[in-house]
Amino acid sequence: MTKISKLLPMTNIIAVSLKRQLRFSANSWLLLSLLTLGLTSSLHGVQAAPPQNAPAELSNLLTQIDTAASKGNAKAVIQFYSPNFTSTDGLNRPNLEKALVTLWKQYPQLRYTTKLQSWKSEGSAIIAETVTNISSAPSTNVNNLALNATITSRQRIANGKIVSQDILAERTTITSGKQPPQLDVKLPQQVKVGQQYSFDAIVKEPLGDDFLLGTAIEEPVKVEKYLNPSPVDLQLLTSGGLFKVGRAPATPGSQWVSAVIVRGEGMTMVTQRLKVVK
Repeated sequence: MTKISKLLPMTNIIAVSLKRQLRFSANSWLLLSLLTLGLTSSLHGVQAAPPQNAPAELSNLLTQIDTAASKGNAKAVIQFYSPNFTSTDGLNRPNLEKALVTLWKQYPQLRYTTKLQSWKSEGSAIIAETVTNISSAPSTNVNNLALNATITSRQRIANGKIVSQDILAERTTITSGKQPPQLDVKLPQQVKVGQQYSFDAIVKEPLGDDFLLGTAIEEPVKVEKYLNPSPVDLQLLTSGGLFKVGRAPATPGSQWVSAVIVRGEGMTMVTQRLKVVK
């Protein structure tokens, strides 16, 4: 679990002045990307077919996975993954199942909806482009948690099983509390190695007399981060949001870039995947 451990004793910041240990599972939220089904519309220069011509077995597979995932049934979901499943994030079938069990214990009412964008045959395999939307049911707990995510990924499906996966884009928003701040987040989806980029998370509403606490987090996407999240410290923000300048690493890959902002009785976290290419 990720802890927000640096709490400032300011009486006009209600959620902070009580010095309670507000616990988040920031990296668990990122596990939402594990159940997305998607491929780019163009792979190896081959033109993909429109979704209305998709084979029945592909449409049925997407529906079955959405249904099992929405029920939080990890055993049922994992049956749709090949025993030799691989992911560019370093995930395999055993640690994928472990991650899903952990996620759904904390968020037991997630709903998955996958839309097929395009598909093509490649030998005996099917390559399909989809966009998956994930949302939480209305929260009944004191934290009033709400979740929304949109994810696109690249997958190969053979013999009714998912053989490999490459997540191309994802953005997840988690809110908590009575009045979570509304954020306008600006971050490119892709940068080149070593390239400088800007990351802004601006609070849309007027601040009034409120103070903001927040932080920006940048982590490489790898399996260790799925299962062992890093701690996070909040700091007092001197403006109406986060304004950061980052630099892409020297090697290609993916980064998770997140903004966490607390205002009064609410908190918002937005996480986006940043692709780093040559």
